[in-house]
Amino acid sequence: MTERFGSRVLGRTGLVAGPLGMSASYGMPAAAMEMAFERGMNYFYWGSFRREAFAEGLRNLRGHRERLILVVQSYSRVAGLMGWSLERALGRVGFEYADILLLGYWSGPVNRRVMDAALELQRKGRVRFVAVSSHDFAMVGKWVGEGAFDVVHFRYNAVQRAAEAEVFPRLGGTHRPGLVAYTATSWKQLMHPDHVAAGDRVPSAGDCYRFVLSHPGVGVCMTGTGDMEQTRHALEAVEKGPLSDEEMAWMRRTGDRISGKPLLLPLSVR
Repeated sequence: MTERFGSRVLGRTGLVAGPLGMSASYGMPAAAMEMAFERGMNYFYWGSFRREAFAEGLRNLRGHRERLILVVQSYSRVAGLMGWSLERALGRVGFEYADILLLGYWSGPVNRRVMDAALELQRKGRVRFVAVSSHDFAMVGKWVGEGAFDVVHFRYNAVQRAAEAEVFPRLGGTHRPGLVAYTATSWKQLMHPDHVAAGDRVPSAGDCYRFVLSHPGVGVCMTGTGDMEQTRHALEAVEKGPLSDEEMAWMRRTGDRISGKPLLLPLSVR
């Protein structure tokens, strides 16, 4: 019997995270959050679009604060606004601190003043760890190699596999950051029947999560579930565990068929 995906330690943070991260952006109801938490998923991303249902779920889980990892994202390029933005996010859900402050979407080096502001919030105990996200694989590889951040968020899926050459090989040592992958379905391209070779089945979202989590370098795979059914599907993927060699070849084959094609962005993306 295949072993399920278990919890992982997020690099040097020492935080123990469930394999799937839950995002606030897609309408995930509070009941689905609580179900996911009961099944070991504790990485909650209070990010760009902060929906009230997700806030309700976080408030309902406050009694389990020590087991929950709260990630608050800031896109601020103005250092003086970062603290205000963090306090506003925390106040809405009634949390005293964030486990991770995520500096969102940097395509180059993080502005020194912004970084200093983040470290000051860490010094004050308002955040425990500082993370960064980027679509630039060379930049991500540099941050990972240098250990510049506690956690790094980056794209990784069966289509966009540059991390296998530019990010994962840079891991090593006890000072390594935790790695969190997003866009597992490549904006649902991998789930489109027109992108699958004759005779191959169409990947599900769960197959995409399993592809990402099958790489030992990944700590958490972000999901964008919008209802109870989608959440159950994601959790079932965890129970199935790593892809077999045959399944891995199928996912890579599907990804290769999409590479180089225009992105078909749906109205709701993961």
